[in-house]
Amino acid sequence: MMRHGYGGANGHAGGFPMPATDRSFSIKPHKYDKFQPRNTYTTLQQRRQMLLRVGGVLAGVLLILMIIIPSLRPASLLPALSLGMFSADEAFELETVRYYDLSHVGGTSRGWEREERILLCAPLRDASPHLPMFFSHLRNLTYPHNLIDLAFLVGDSKDQTLTLLSDLLTELQNQDDPKDTFGEISVIEKDFGQKVDQDVESRHGFAAQASRRKSMAQARNWLLSAALRPTHSWVYWRDVDVETAPFTILEDLMRHNKDVIVPNVWRPLPDWLGGEQPYDLNSWQESETALALAETLDEDAVIVEGYAEYATWRPHLAYLRDPYGDPDMEMEIDGVGGVSILAKAKVFRSGVHFPAFSFEKHAETEGFGKMAKRMQFSVVGLPHYTIWHMYEPSVDDIQRMEEMENERKQREAEEKANNERVEKIKKDFDDDAGQWEKDKEVLREMSKKGKQGDDAGKDSSKKDDNDNASSRDTPEEKAARDSAPGEDTKVRPAKDDTPVQESNPRVKDV
Repeated sequence: MMRHGYGGANGHAGGFPMPATDRSFSIKPHKYDKFQPRNTYTTLQQRRQMLLRVGGVLAGVLLILMIIIPSLRPASLLPALSLGMFSADEAFELETVRYYDLSHVGGTSRGWEREERILLCAPLRDASPHLPMFFSHLRNLTYPHNLIDLAFLVGDSKDQTLTLLSDLLTELQNQDDPKDTFGEISVIEKDFGQKVDQDVESRHGFAAQASRRKSMAQARNWLLSAALRPTHSWVYWRDVDVETAPFTILEDLMRHNKDVIVPNVWRPLPDWLGGEQPYDLNSWQESETALALAETLDEDAVIVEGYAEYATWRPHLAYLRDPYGDPDMEMEIDGVGGVSILAKAKVFRSGVHFPAFSFEKHAETEGFGKMAKRMQFSVVGLPHYTIWHMYEPSVDDIQRMEEMENERKQREAEEKANNERVEKIKKDFDDDAGQWEKDKEVLREMSKKGKQGDDAGKDSSKKDDNDNASSRDTPEEKAARDSAPGEDTKVRPAKDDTPVQESNPRVKDV
């Protein structure tokens, strides 16, 4: 039996016979064969590409983290790769990213030598009468002006405070010497609805104190939050109506290296009011009486010093002043006044602010002092280091001054009238004296002429008497008369034997 040539190799034995022709067969898998082998080279290449993509993503994430988190920057580990780009002591090159190291702005006792920047803050309201004086004080400060940044908040003003402030700032910065110009200057406008008038009676009246101080606290917080920069080491609060202060006040206060420090504040008075008086009574030490009083008040009540309504019996910094005392002597205090405050910027960065609410029954600067003490910051005052607030007369003072002015004018009018009367009397006396001299001269002439006439009359009368006597006397009488020529009178018996007393004609009748 004839077998298929390929029966055992290409098919089953006994299969269908194939034609005995010269044909070739392809072993390529059919396109529908699901069991064809995979391409090994293509799979490895895909894995490698996947790893590269993941590595690129991780590298990008790490780079972003190094930009955001300075501690991850490889400047100390991989200096060759960092190329100094992320060094902490160099400014970062991207304009939208700023890096600040706040460990170098803590504030020290020699800030002017370490170039520590100060933010000088001044809230303003209807302050145009005081701004020229305030800017003269700014020019006189001995702390380097380029290290002082100025910040002003103008609110609820009815006068030309903002316009005048702009003019004075322009003049201040247009200095020939660059050392006289100040650093960054911020002017902020914000009204707080303050309706209390700025006269002395309204500002210092007891009824307006709580609401007024809460509003002032808001103004201070707004100003500070808008102006405080990461470069500031100190914040100095200053009222614009301070009349006299040392030019070195910033260095003097900074030298104590305290977290919060204030000077003593007095004000001058007219002589008829005593000459001087303590002004800022908001710097004080706490007392047991005040603490007991606070327990009796509502939670929104605000204790204010210097008013009979709240007798706290606290030791006030102002009343402990000795004009001859040590100006560097320190006194720990709990409340601070707002006329002049130097504080380290870290105090505010730590959360201390000016409470616009009742904090331990106090608000604004006194509440600020209480809050700083609560957070364990040092708060001190200098009882013998004094600055002088300008004198603002009260209504009673003005009335008394008007009365004194009227009295002065009345005295001047009386003195003027007296002087005029004396001058008139003197003039009349001088005229009368001249006339009197003339009259005396006339009298002398008349007396002289009268004397000459009297002498002539006397001689004639004497001659006549002698002739008559000679004619009546006997020879014996004539001889007796001739023997006593110096006698003024003599008794001559008359013919009727009656003695007759004769007067010597040489005796002048008066």
